Amino acid sequence: MGLKVDKGLAAEQNGVRMMKPIDTLGELLERANRHQIFGTKMRSVINDADKDGVTAIADQQFEYAARISAAGLVPILEPEVSIDSPRKNQAEMLLRDALQRHVEALPGDAAVMLKLTIPTQPGLYARLAADPRVVRVLALSGGYSRDKACALLARDPSMIASFSRALLEGLYEQQTGEQFHAQLDASIGQIFDASVDKVPARG
Repeated sequence: MGLKVDKGLAAEQNGVRMMKPIDTLGELLERANRHQIFGTKMRSVINDADKDGVTAIADQQFEYAARISAAGLVPILEPEVSIDSPRKNQAEMLLRDALQRHVEALPGDAAVMLKLTIPTQPGLYARLAADPRVVRVLALSGGYSRDKACALLARDPSMIASFSRALLEGLYEQQTGEQFHAQLDASIGQIFDASVDKVPARG
């Protein structure tokens, strides 16, 4: 089980929206440990390929991650690259490099999870996924439709799904219980398949 600990996004600066200060983190971590929470999630957003902005995002995420790890929980870092970014691919390459620097600086027994937008280049985060300090590289749907998110995820062998928006697609208050469960089962099946049944890379 994961606990969301961030307090929302600050105003955009240098093409990114960093997290607002998490001034209650110590209290949240104490409560999380009392309730046997596995890890914590914190989201920030990258809107453009600005090196200073992306570096600041990664620095902030790992600064909080160190405190979360010290409290005995697994930090789930979520620096989301907007799917509407005019330079999405460039932003993702900057993010990969920034994340790699931080992961390589972690102690050997560290454990973090990364929740990232499905990259334009399949396998962009493969080196991070292979690092023993990275428990998983999770894919967020990021505003893509479920069909689109699953098609992209199926092309990336280094990521598995952690969808929320795409999972909820097709669920409505007016549905009967039977319709709701049938739609949810179908959605879960599609997302599971995209996580495990990968499309071979074209040569």
